[in-house]
Amino acid sequence: MHSNQLGRQPSIPTHSPRKHFSFTISTSTCPESPKSYILKKCIALLLSCASSKFKFRQIHAFSIRHGVPLTNPDMGKYLIFTLLSFCSPMSYAHQIFSQIQNPNIFTWNTMIRGYAESENPMPALELYRQMHVSCIEPDTHTYPFLLKAIAKLMDVREGEKVHSIAIRNGFESLVFVQNTLVHMYAACGHAESAHKLFELMAERNLVTWNSVINGYALNGRPNEALTLFREMGLRGVEPDGFTMVSLLSACAELGALALGRRAHVYMVKVGLDWNLHAGNALLDLYAKCGSIRQAHKVFDEMEEKSVVSWTSLIVGLAVNGFGKEALELFKELERKGLMPSEITFVGVLYACSHCGMVDEGFDYFKRMKEEYGIVPKIEHYGCMVDLLGRAGLVKQAHEFIQNMPMQPNAVVWRTLLGACTIHGHLALGEVARAQLLQLEPKHSGDYVLLSNLYASEQRWSDVHKVRRTMLREGVKKTPGHSLVELRNCLHEFVMGDRSHPQTEEIYVKLAEITKLLKLEGYVPHISNVLADIEEEEKETALSYHSEKIAIAFMLINTAAGIPIRVVKNLRVCADCHLAIKLISKVFDREIVVRDRSRFHHFKDGHCSCKDYW
Repeated sequence: MHSNQLGRQPSIPTHSPRKHFSFTISTSTCPESPKSYILKKCIALLLSCASSKFKFRQIHAFSIRHGVPLTNPDMGKYLIFTLLSFCSPMSYAHQIFSQIQNPNIFTWNTMIRGYAESENPMPALELYRQMHVSCIEPDTHTYPFLLKAIAKLMDVREGEKVHSIAIRNGFESLVFVQNTLVHMYAACGHAESAHKLFELMAERNLVTWNSVINGYALNGRPNEALTLFREMGLRGVEPDGFTMVSLLSACAELGALALGRRAHVYMVKVGLDWNLHAGNALLDLYAKCGSIRQAHKVFDEMEEKSVVSWTSLIVGLAVNGFGKEALELFKELERKGLMPSEITFVGVLYACSHCGMVDEGFDYFKRMKEEYGIVPKIEHYGCMVDLLGRAGLVKQAHEFIQNMPMQPNAVVWRTLLGACTIHGHLALGEVARAQLLQLEPKHSGDYVLLSNLYASEQRWSDVHKVRRTMLREGVKKTPGHSLVELRNCLHEFVMGDRSHPQTEEIYVKLAEITKLLKLEGYVPHISNVLADIEEEEKETALSYHSEKIAIAFMLINTAAGIPIRVVKNLRVCADCHLAIKLISKVFDREIVVRDRSRFHHFKDGHCSCKDYW
């Protein structure tokens, strides 16, 4: 007899989570059918007692033993919903789903959501197609989940199809559908489409603003991200942690340190500075703006640190020229028993490269594979080529490339070409250039490096030949520009710029700078003029390169002793590098220049790159 046990709750032992439940259910006094009653009890157990994967499996097994059909749509719905709350592999959920007879729209949506949030979102699209074949009409929840999967896959064409279907079915006007559409377009690199949709929205919430701001920040459009952030404030929308991370990313991209500092103050004021993601974004901001001391301070004050935090500072120290400090920090990470990531090792190898520590670099490369089980990627091999190239071991660098277990990409060959230019290895430089012509024939920077190499060997006919080839092949040179920040405004200058309201003062200052530098022994670096000028689109006026104009502007508008920070989109030319070293000495200023590949910290006539960049 089981009548005295009717409705008894399952017995869950507290001393051992691995022991089985004891389930007993009586149906002798139950007014409804036994199967219906058992089904309801199993669902109730799932909702109240399935607090772990192990307990979930016990309840699932119990339901099968007591005759609940595997095809039952109600049981299947709750099984899948509960299982996905544990972030379990989708294979288990899919097995349950495949046996359900006529699953309802809630179950379809739950499965699509599960795949959208998994590492492999592709089956979400396949399920959506199955829905269509099975004549199941999508509802308001289908599209947000589906679009999230498409955003992860970055398949904008599929996203456009779903967008069209959402319009046809009348769901496009719903704010949560619109939000995921904005996110999808932004994630797929179509920031303009995301913003266009944003502009058409009658109702916007914080998620909407975050999606479009983050879209611009991720797609290399930091100015637009900052403009939208300001507009958001004017509309009275309070930012949250997600907003601040996007804002800090935009500031880091532009080198807008003052605005980033204001964001930092705001975060402290509203209590967002404790957030791990926001803290990591702050750390990244200061490192990318060349304010490495402030980055270290943020790191030291973080209550919680992830491997991302450690990696951000290690990489930040390395690219700012503080290689030894980066390696010391990595040793501290190891002492704390943390597991470095593949990106951490990029920072470590980069640090070894910039410190000239060849043997140590190869030791870390070996340990990465043998101790940490990290399979080297192309970025790690690129660091090793750079390590050998910087040390003047150009032939060994070429041999290393030839022995790589993967095909070297353009970056690896470009690294070798750069090393050949610095150390004067013409034959290997031409080998590297031949490879680059096959991989990226239209990359203007490669022509500049080769032209520099010919110029250093006084082979002027070859310099002109390179330039004629560029014209014949229609290779477009990226226009050089430099950004500086003054009183929360960004000022952009190009080579020979005369568009600024202070143009007259700037050029007077430039003349003064040139005069003072010549008294210090400055001689314009004209040996590579024809090559380096390619980065500025002109062949004359070395004095009017964009970074020199930017520095002159800041010398006029800032007090003595205030550091100057410049962000340059191209490699700093040899003449500007020499001139800025002397400017830092003559005007007693610390000048930080972030160019296309690294930071240059100029102080007292010296540069942190030790004249290798």
